Amino acid sequence: MSFYRKSIWLLKGLREYTRTGYEKASKKFTSSDLEVDCTGKVYLVTGANSGIGKVSAFNFAKRGGTVYLVCRNKERGEEAQRDIIEVTNNNNVHLRILDISNIKEVIKFAKEFCENNERLDVLVNNAGCMLQNFPKTEEGLDTNFATNTLGPFVLTHALLPCLKHSDHGRVIMVSSGGMLVQKLDAKNPQLDGLSKYDGTMVYAQNKRQQIVMTVHFAQQYPEIFFSSMHPGWADTPAVRSAMPDFHRRMKDNLRTDEQGADTVVWLGIADAALKQGNGLFFQDRVPVSTHLPFASTRNSDEEEQMFMDYLNNLSATLGFTVGLHKL
Repeated sequence: MSFYRKSIWLLKGLREYTRTGYEKASKKFTSSDLEVDCTGKVYLVTGANSGIGKVSAFNFAKRGGTVYLVCRNKERGEEAQRDIIEVTNNNNVHLRILDISNIKEVIKFAKEFCENNERLDVLVNNAGCMLQNFPKTEEGLDTNFATNTLGPFVLTHALLPCLKHSDHGRVIMVSSGGMLVQKLDAKNPQLDGLSKYDGTMVYAQNKRQQIVMTVHFAQQYPEIFFSSMHPGWADTPAVRSAMPDFHRRMKDNLRTDEQGADTVVWLGIADAALKQGNGLFFQDRVPVSTHLPFASTRNSDEEEQMFMDYLNNLSATLGFTVGLHKL
């Protein structure tokens, strides 16, 4: 990462990504956008046991939606499920156990979900990780890449049969402004062969990959509303565990979980969101650029297609052929 990118991004973050940044942006929100009855709607949120995922699921449930919490940890998932049901008095909150980094399990999960649910209205790809030391999955993938990129790629494709039955199917990718410091590495998406594995930068690369994926999804499936978003710098359990030094320095200025989840909820239920263009990247309910000025992070169409072909081919080796699951 260049010194320029890091410096410009940090200044932008201090101005926009903090709690103060949210409070300033929220003055322009239309409160009636979230006055929505979600009864009859079906929501699926990955990584829903805590933080932004849990708050998003809670907001869908309190408006009457049927919510599926997709969590890796059964104990914490059950605790989140109990909390949400108790506060919302909505018993249509269901728990499903899944490790998004296990692609074969993702395929199995999506198949079973579509067999048991005719429709899915909103998919929130929120689960993520930021691990160090080039950790590998059982399938031989970089765990960060599998969780943040390939897992959501396969899950989204595999749930298309359910999403197409919604009047206004929506897919939300919970990305990160950290991707602004990274240019897509189309030739080496898993960053193999690094002399030093930096989980923070790998995470940022994965989040850049999510942005590219979202744009291509929107182009392939215009019937569905695709979006990505940045929650800002929120004081979530994931931030506290993955970035302890950053949390210690910034904890008094970090957003709450609720502030971080606000745009997820807005994208998931507001009619105003559907009036925006498909495949855009949002921050505080507003579409924003996916590149810093003069940062040289743009890719050619050919490079982006190379990356998408890589995902298609890798998915096929693990048992999922994208072409068989198109609308």
